[in-house]
Amino acid sequence: MASYEDLLKKARKELPESVFIKERFEIPKVKGFIQGNNTIVVNFFQIAKTLGREPEHMLKFILKEIAAPGKLERHRLIIGRKISASMINQKVKAYANTYVLCPECGKPDTKLIKEKNVSSLKCAACGSKHPVRLL
Repeated sequence: MASYEDLLKKARKELPESVFIKERFEIPKVKGFIQGNNTIVVNFFQIAKTLGREPEHMLKFILKEIAAPGKLERHRLIIGRKISASMINQKVKAYANTYVLCPECGKPDTKLIKEKNVSSLKCAACGSKHPVRLL
């Protein structure tokens, strides 16, 4: 009869290689400029696409976090005051940690789902489900 350790080694050998590969998920940095009293982010839609979320949802979160007015206009974000790129990058990272990355395995393979009155973050990689507060 095989020992527990031998069985574990055998099981580990039979796992697919993709389980052991730690691919690094990178959030794109904000590209933009200040025009008068407005901050223009030109790659906002690309960031939302990379995160796999609706731009409107991400916009709502970021504007609430920085306490500033803003709007999406012709594939860019216009914020109604001067904000540094590093501050916006911090808020995008906070959004990703809350609404994109799985709290269990840390992978970005998640979907926001709504069942009855509860919104959850469902991970396709590990199968976990965590409630999140929608905006």
